[in-house]
Amino acid sequence: MAEYTDIFVDQGSNFSTTVEVVGNNGAPTDLTGYSARGEVRRSYTASLATTFTAAIDSDPTTGIVTISLGPDQTGSLKSGRYLYDVEIYIDNSPETTVLRISEGQVHVTPRVTQP
Repeated sequence: MAEYTDIFVDQGSNFSTTVEVVGNNGAPTDLTGYSARGEVRRSYTASLATTFTAAIDSDPTTGIVTISLGPDQTGSLKSGRYLYDVEIYIDNSPETTVLRISEGQVHVTPRVTQP
């Protein structure tokens, strides 16, 4: 089951956070041979999505996945609440071996300073 975590994003700013994938015993999951992906959407059925840059740590045995958005991406999000999730998948079967590792709401706070 995915970890539920709300995240907070400042509109127009860089955003980055990590997700630690752990097993039932509390130890980090070895993510060797896995890739990660994730999206932000206004609703579950919204056709428009903002895609996270998602990367497995350089040492995949740590179980760490980093997700990030650039300032252009966060700047294009209107302030408010969105939904997100992050998945890992085995490199050679991205549609058949998928595990959702994190999900929740994204709270986008508006900016005052305009580019």
